[in-house]
Amino acid sequence: MRLTRQKHAKKNMGFYKHNFQFRQPFQVLLDGTFCQAALRNKIQIREQLPGYLDGITQLCTTRCVLKELESLGKALYGAKLIAQRCQVRNCSHHKAPVSGSVCLLSMIEEGNPHHFFIATQDQDLANKVKKKAGVPLLFIIQNTMVLDKPSPKSLAFVQKLQTNHLVPEHQKQSIVQLKEKEGLARQEGEKRRKRKRAGGPNPLSCLKKKKKKIQEGQEPSAEKKKRRKRKRNR
Repeated sequence: MRLTRQKHAKKNMGFYKHNFQFRQPFQVLLDGTFCQAALRNKIQIREQLPGYLDGITQLCTTRCVLKELESLGKALYGAKLIAQRCQVRNCSHHKAPVSGSVCLLSMIEEGNPHHFFIATQDQDLANKVKKKAGVPLLFIIQNTMVLDKPSPKSLAFVQKLQTNHLVPEHQKQSIVQLKEKEGLARQEGEKRRKRKRAGGPNPLSCLKKKKKKIQEGQEPSAEKKKRRKRKRNR
């Protein structure tokens, strides 16, 4: 069972590395629910997660998550201690903190440019994360951390990318400018002009072979000889 989970994790990580350029160290954003589940199930996140993701991992959180855990009091004191050991990533809610789920969603806007993982047990947050392409989702089930399979949104994004439907207009222009700079556009134009159109068949090859015709007045030599003999006999 453990080997199967590891195999699925490796496959899913390969998908994000290849299609969304995820690289080490992997940045994992934790919320309070994930920290609490790890504490309850006695999971050592810092020690176990790098082996599961097969790479160097940075555990991260935000100030909003810490504020939320502080406001919940003693019930989540242990989860707060776990979150406080994580690196704090800057969010845009300095003056007016928001809930942890809202804050984490704001961290993955605009295509998840910082390549964050989201680690949560909040089902509502998980569903919203799945609606964004290129955001790996981690959760805890049966005392084990699990990397969810790529969402339909991520799969659809990759499919469109492969069919060149999502190439930005400015990127297309930059490609054209690069070709012009390197002289590739001119060379391609010259090659096109040099190409000869496929011609028709050789007219000489279309001529019909001349058949040997017996011209009028010409007869086989045997007939000529017979006629000559007849004339002599006369």
